[in-house]
Amino acid sequence: MLLSEIQRFGIDNRVEVNDAQVLQIINKMVKQRNDSIEQFTKGNRPDLADIEKTELDILSTYKPAQLDESEVTERVKAAINETGAESMQDIGKVMGILKGSLAGSADMGLVSKIVKDQLS
Repeated sequence: MLLSEIQRFGIDNRVEVNDAQVLQIINKMVKQRNDSIEQFTKGNRPDLADIEKTELDILSTYKPAQLDESEVTERVKAAINETGAESMQDIGKVMGILKGSLAGSADMGLVSKIVKDQLS
């Protein structure tokens, strides 16, 4: 399933797929599985949710280790100090730095939430 998606991406974009792109593909597939699990659970279809959970478990083995919330908070604080951010208007500066350094190793939704909490 993953190899098929990587090949499709390479053919569609006429590129040789690199590691960063593979990680993006994996993250996209993980997000899709999480969304499907949520929908199947709401729709009272545990059989289909279980299939998606199994696929999610398999995909997760190919992702790098994820940082926990305290590690992300430390990195967010460092980025805020580095940029001199003081308010929510500076969120773009902070996220720009963090996106490059945390991509693949942290859930960017969590990162965004922590940045907003720190700046508000």
